[in-house]
Amino acid sequence: MPAKNRTPQKQPETADIAAQIERMRRFNRFYTQKIGVLEDQKLYASFSLTETRILYELAHRERVTASDLVRDLGLDAGYLSRMLRGFAKKGLIAKKPDKKDARQSLLTLTPAGRKTFAPLEEASRRVLRPLLERLSESDRARVIAAMETIESLLGDARAPKAFILRPHRAGDIGWMVQKHGEIYAQEYGWDSSFEALAAEVGAEFLRKFDPACERAWMAEVDGERVGCVFLIRKSATVAKLRVLLVDPKARGLGVGRALVNECIQFARQAGYSKITLWTNSVLTAARNIYRKAGFTLVKSEKHHSFGKDLVGETWELAL
Repeated sequence: MPAKNRTPQKQPETADIAAQIERMRRFNRFYTQKIGVLEDQKLYASFSLTETRILYELAHRERVTASDLVRDLGLDAGYLSRMLRGFAKKGLIAKKPDKKDARQSLLTLTPAGRKTFAPLEEASRRVLRPLLERLSESDRARVIAAMETIESLLGDARAPKAFILRPHRAGDIGWMVQKHGEIYAQEYGWDSSFEALAAEVGAEFLRKFDPACERAWMAEVDGERVGCVFLIRKSATVAKLRVLLVDPKARGLGVGRALVNECIQFARQAGYSKITLWTNSVLTAARNIYRKAGFTLVKSEKHHSFGKDLVGETWELAL
């Protein structure tokens, strides 16, 4: 006779699962101990660790509300509200209505807030850098890949994808040229002369690259390139930001803002007093990023390039 349907019984924990749980707990203790050095060195004397986490989220996310912070950081709503009021009184954050939800306000760092947060972020990098510098390039890649795997498998599938920024390596400049040609042709109808310009910029960067005062950063999501930017030497005191690009598939993650922030932080470390850049008025997303980062439009000029009538713009940021 066929067996009757039975309610599935909860299976007892297997030896394999029990051992894996203990291995995860061991890793958690190890990693917490390593990262705990941040607190031990009192890097964030002006802010508590929780306040620093909030500032980090505001600095690196394109759009964030108080509800997002409560959910993602596991904070009490009342406690968060008091901290946000404190930030607002100091002029570190600003609020504006969320067009998608009238009940919510979007939170952003003000220029003063970004200036205040910059040394906190650099302090964190300064402490973490030795952990990676003692490893070979291949081992560093393995560490980052392992972290991305953990994040991907255990993370919330509904959460925005995480991205990383890294220095350029072989093949990256070719990708930059290709994407500039493809994206600007598709979105703005620019002709192949723009791709030629991107190729010239890339070739010159590789020929003259000076790591002491120049950088190229690539953004990646799940190991795939999604953005880039260059910071090159224009003079002893002036740096130039070039070829900022974010692939359409990664827009909305804050990639462009993060790339520009990397340029600003490195320019300060390298001793530059100013960053300049040239763009066009039709590139509204990039212009918004520059404006929010503190750049000022100093010159506009009509020109015919890339098969289009355009308005070129020069923007500057005093450091």
